[in-house]
Amino acid sequence: MSEEAKNEELKKNNYSADSIQALEGMEHVRMRPSMYIGDVGVRGLHHLVYEVVDNSIDEAMGGYCDEIEVSINEDNSITAKDNGRGIPVDIHKKEGVSALEVVMTKIGAGGKFDKDSYKVSGGLHGVGVSCVNALSNHLKATVHRDGVIWEQEYSKGKPLYPVKRIGETDYRGTIVTFTPDDTIFTQTVEYSYETLSNRMRELAFLNKGLAITLTDKRQVDENGEFVSERFFSEEGLKEFIKFLDGNREPIIENVIAMESEKNDIPVEVAMIYNTSYNENLHSYVNNINTHEGGTHLSGFRRGLTTTLKRYADQSGMLDKLKFEVQGDDFREGLTAIVSVKVAEPQFEGQTKTKLGNREVSSAVSQAVSEMLTDYLEEHPDDAKTIIQKVILAAQARHAATKAREMVQRKTVMSIGGLPGKLSDCSEQDPSLCEVFLVEGDSAGGTAKQGRDRNFQAILPLRGKILNVEKAMSHRVFENEEIKNIYTALGVTIGTEEDSKALNLEKLRYHKVVIMCDADVDGSHIETLILTFFFRYMRELIEGGHVYIATPPLYMVKKGSRKRYAWTDEERDEIAEEFGGGVGIQRYKGLGEMNAEQLWDTTMNPEFRTLRQINIDNATETDRVFSMLMGDEVPPRREFIEKNAAYANIDV
Repeated sequence: MSEEAKNEELKKNNYSADSIQALEGMEHVRMRPSMYIGDVGVRGLHHLVYEVVDNSIDEAMGGYCDEIEVSINEDNSITAKDNGRGIPVDIHKKEGVSALEVVMTKIGAGGKFDKDSYKVSGGLHGVGVSCVNALSNHLKATVHRDGVIWEQEYSKGKPLYPVKRIGETDYRGTIVTFTPDDTIFTQTVEYSYETLSNRMRELAFLNKGLAITLTDKRQVDENGEFVSERFFSEEGLKEFIKFLDGNREPIIENVIAMESEKNDIPVEVAMIYNTSYNENLHSYVNNINTHEGGTHLSGFRRGLTTTLKRYADQSGMLDKLKFEVQGDDFREGLTAIVSVKVAEPQFEGQTKTKLGNREVSSAVSQAVSEMLTDYLEEHPDDAKTIIQKVILAAQARHAATKAREMVQRKTVMSIGGLPGKLSDCSEQDPSLCEVFLVEGDSAGGTAKQGRDRNFQAILPLRGKILNVEKAMSHRVFENEEIKNIYTALGVTIGTEEDSKALNLEKLRYHKVVIMCDADVDGSHIETLILTFFFRYMRELIEGGHVYIATPPLYMVKKGSRKRYAWTDEERDEIAEEFGGGVGIQRYKGLGEMNAEQLWDTTMNPEFRTLRQINIDNATETDRVFSMLMGDEVPPRREFIEKNAAYANIDV
């Protein structure tokens, strides 16, 4: 080896302090944004708004603020304004610059880390507004405090000038306007009014007495005014329950609600029983939806079960039952919201939304037990109705256990136990495999011919699967098509705490693709399958495993040239580009395509478009599914009329 080559080799292997790239906080946020906000897609983009609003919510939780205004501006920038105390502007002793600049430019800075300023604060990871600043092309902070207006602007997290005094004011509060950096949010920088509206409504319910206004300056209503909503709740969780359960039929008149503080932990709970067969529990810690649950949810379940069981035993209503009532039976048809405020929350789980603080469990359990004991004694008729519902649930569960055991037995069997209709793939590594749930045998046959059998499996489903929103558990597990889905996927059901919980350890395909016709019937089947996944396989969605295929609506052809179109506009553009004499084929269903066309447009990973299913807001998703698939017709009609512009209507 030459001397030069030796030196080069030494350089490569010289791993010293100089090799370590020291990144300041803000630079690190820009280099690894997903570590701070989850991702740089649609969800991360909206998370920026939540981080800014969280600062204002902290002021509200401290009793200093009762109005928050959020605006989506014409250029997709966001303005958040509150009437809190205003971020301090005096010089920070340690940093030697204005406290405003410290809050805006230092990761982990801010009042929420000072226990004297905030007893409890919102936000998941406490990264705060400085993280938003780092990921914005431009951010302007204006503070109205002690009669003076102060201002500072930033670009990509760096101050453009020191904090300056720009005027006098009678107002008090903070205004932050930011424009997301399109070099980081490359997928989109366009905000969804609906997504932000759902979150602002949720925050208003969780913080009663706080008014939150959302305005979209990109669109006007029929009066020529900007589209706007004001969210305000006097009763908090009690109203939240009524909103969530608006499409379900209650079996008791009252929402059971309580607020208390146990071991310095504020606990708020609201619940009601309805005629459905689903359990809908929603839990929050410091305003964050903990969709993976945690100690507060365990405490709620324990408090509910022990109290109802004690009451049922004392009433003698369980005497004739020949088997034990279990925890699940007490939660069938229950919609409940548990909200706790924890000074130092410890989060765990796959997406860091599972509460781990052990002391919270007993606080919630104790609070629920006291609340429920009082309610049952004061409302004996409601108590009797609830226990009767529990007994019916227990009898249905007893029947469902046998059906579930059949599913489990089929699932754990070897390959010979797979559904006969499943055309499996040869690849053994689940992370490389995908299964298409296809509507009908005809489309299933085409898909089977068109697929790449190395990694793509096909499971045809016969007709419309069961609407699980209206079915008892044992009917769900007895359904042939649903049994086939469980068996094909290889998943197992049930844990000690939750009999519907899904174990994904033996999941055979990491992509589950719903592939239906692009018409009204196809959309209905998609919704039925998604309802089943949401109610019985939510872990599959939360793990990012569920997708919807997007087959084209048209093929435009002229001579040997052909192109596919997914919308009417696309069809017209291609037809115009091709000139006169074009032939247009409208695909009524997947079965009308030949295998090659289906592969080219819908199944080939190089060219296809798959829409991944995410749950942005679990409470809103729950409400929409119960409205679309439940018994109440008027709200469903209203929803369809309102969203008709986005629907595929096949006349």
